[in-house]
Amino acid sequence: FSAGVVTLAVADPFNDEVIEELRSVKRMEFQRVLASRSDILKILREFFGFRASVQAAENEVGNGVDLGNLEQFVRMKVGHEIEGTDRNIISAVEFLLQYAFDQRASDVHIEPKREKSLVRLRVDGVLHNVHALPKQLHAPMVSRIKMLSRMDLAEKRRPQDGRIKTTHQAKEIELRVSTLPVAFGEKVVIRIFDPDVLMQELDQIGFYPREYQLYSSFIRRPNGIILVTGPTGSGKTTTLYSSLRNLSSPEVNIVTVEDPIEMVMEEFNQVGVQAAIGVTFDNVMRNILRQDPDIIMIGEIRDRETAENAVQAALTGHLVLSTLHTNDAPSITRLLDLGVPPFLICSTVIGIIAQRLLRKICPACKRARHLSGDELEYLGVKTAGPVWFGEGCGECRGTGYKGRTGIFEVLDVNEGVKAAVSERLDLANLKAVARRDGMVSLRELAIRKMLEGITTYEEVIAVTG
Repeated sequence: FSAGVVTLAVADPFNDEVIEELRSVKRMEFQRVLASRSDILKILREFFGFRASVQAAENEVGNGVDLGNLEQFVRMKVGHEIEGTDRNIISAVEFLLQYAFDQRASDVHIEPKREKSLVRLRVDGVLHNVHALPKQLHAPMVSRIKMLSRMDLAEKRRPQDGRIKTTHQAKEIELRVSTLPVAFGEKVVIRIFDPDVLMQELDQIGFYPREYQLYSSFIRRPNGIILVTGPTGSGKTTTLYSSLRNLSSPEVNIVTVEDPIEMVMEEFNQVGVQAAIGVTFDNVMRNILRQDPDIIMIGEIRDRETAENAVQAALTGHLVLSTLHTNDAPSITRLLDLGVPPFLICSTVIGIIAQRLLRKICPACKRARHLSGDELEYLGVKTAGPVWFGEGCGECRGTGYKGRTGIFEVLDVNEGVKAAVSERLDLANLKAVARRDGMVSLRELAIRKMLEGITTYEEVIAVTG
């Protein structure tokens, strides 16, 4: 909708009768754009169920009364407050979740505003506005979600956490729910753990052959520490879970320590950290070593005690996988900052991978272009053939992207790297040693994905700087 003109997607652009009828009824001007019948029906199916449930719930409240306003509530003529158990609210929440699953969303945000409630989805790492709901429906929808996740419905002043298990297309999906009191009510974020995303074959998540062979050799070692690094949302959990799935067999005992458990898997023995009752990484690690483990996964090495426990486990013959919040693979120096002596790092750490996620170009609207001289210079590339981008279509919701792939910078802790660590070389010199030994940087890997037509120039710059 722009400047009084409504954009109308039509399968038959020559049907003037429909346009004239709409002009007559709506008293608006319409601009026709061509779309396939299947795309139009898909959008109608996705939005109609949710919108119908919301409208029914809104009608039940009646009169546009804000149920958060006590005076209005007392004067209400309908006689009761709509609740989280109302059938229309139940349907609206169910439709919203199913829509999020269909869109491959990783998170659902339900945010109270002054005059409305805003629903947003994070798809391929980017938040998108989806619906603006009437303000009076926010509280009952939040109550329904809290009910499903076994939270305290009466507690609205403190943050709460919960979990929901549901199904979609015959597969079980786990949801982690978080509530937070903000200025206009309770904000809800639902993190979606889809097994198809978290548990993939290692050769399907974006590794190039050299990096894949190196990493595969790391996880086949009988003992040592493997570290996966990257910022929040870079896919570290997917890499760890996919690695454990690759290693899982009746002959090995895999134990994980997580805060919290991301997704419950029967193949592993998973322990959730609960600091409030004294179940910490430090305490759990001491007990795990008495559980005859072969492989241990630690959710994150965040302090000296956890680092020391990981080293101790590796020294006693166990394979340890964990994460560090550092930017690139040569940031092995972070372990030095945590107080681990260089000789122990050299004795236990096998390899480190740094990773990022790049959005993939939508195949349905993929188009070619050539990089400008400034763009080539910024990338440090002298020449390049055509690169690709997505124009935006119904398949990708107009974003030009659909799905994500990983890039993986792999550092083999060989004799050269060990010598650099022992000498406590700074990060720049450690990177130089790793590059001489063949390590390919994240920027170079991203450029390769761009030249292969997998991602865009803009995405390379956004992700690798």
